[in-house]
Amino acid sequence: MAFIDEMIAKAKADKKTIVLPEYMDHRTWEAAVKIVKEGVANIVILATPEQAAEHGKDYDTNGITVIDPATDPNRQKYIDKFCELRAKKGLTPEDAEKQMMADYMYYACLMCKCGDADGVVSGACHSTGNTIRPALQLLKTKPGISSVSGFFVVEVPNCEYGENGRFVFADCAVNTDFDGAKLAEIAGLSAESFKSFIGAEPKVAMLSYSSYGSAKHDDVTKVQEGVKIAHEKFPEVALDGELQLDAALDPTVAALKAPESPVAGKANTLVFPSLEAGNIGYKLVQRLAKANAYGPVLQGLSMPVNDLSRGCFADDIVGVVAMTAVQAQMAK
Repeated sequence: MAFIDEMIAKAKADKKTIVLPEYMDHRTWEAAVKIVKEGVANIVILATPEQAAEHGKDYDTNGITVIDPATDPNRQKYIDKFCELRAKKGLTPEDAEKQMMADYMYYACLMCKCGDADGVVSGACHSTGNTIRPALQLLKTKPGISSVSGFFVVEVPNCEYGENGRFVFADCAVNTDFDGAKLAEIAGLSAESFKSFIGAEPKVAMLSYSSYGSAKHDDVTKVQEGVKIAHEKFPEVALDGELQLDAALDPTVAALKAPESPVAGKANTLVFPSLEAGNIGYKLVQRLAKANAYGPVLQGLSMPVNDLSRGCFADDIVGVVAMTAVQAQMAK
């Protein structure tokens, strides 16, 4: 069974409520119809009756919950919660209401914060920043986590490496500033994500163009520091570095470059040294190896919020909703 089919099956087994705030995009409605019809999740679309009539007119919206933020009975509850969460910023009820009405992503996150939804999926027609900013302000990160990172589940056909060709690649989507502490945090979160989504033990390789000090540079030192911190913070995780990609994946190369490594030659969770490397890396594998790349999935938030590519298809939204629902199951 393909990875995404496994996610859909898991989502169906314990249905969660996922909010889609992008009423203005036809892919939202198309995906929502499929999700509800297949029983993947309960779907809420935020829209006024006029907006729903205009943008959802070509779809069978039976079973989709449409909530109008302007008339929702929970509206005042969300305003109060918004003000409570942003009290130190001096947010007034008037400003809270204005922001919620101007950007439904805030409304969606408040629904989650107040226990009326389990997750949010957005980004088909908004930037990653527009998706992450409200989530950080209102849902915040998990205890002990300083920032959000983004990973892809990469499924490579006919591949002898990883977990039967399945990998987690991180961070490929969010962070632009990496230091040792940030890399260590990404490694720990990615190990957790791999175990949760793939269902196998993670073997984390922290990647570089150097293996075990074969090159000297500040970029290499940064990864070495990350490995040291990760070993201290996550001693239970099989993790090693710094490793070149071939040493991380290929047992023959690993025997030459890192013979004592517990991870080299069998890594399934790849932590890249920069956003640049991670983004290029997953796209290379996706295009040249004809791999499926599911994500970016955000990790580190207290509740699941996930971003879509603006070039996504409706089926991509279905997949991300399923993964978001599975994250919500794990959080419970």
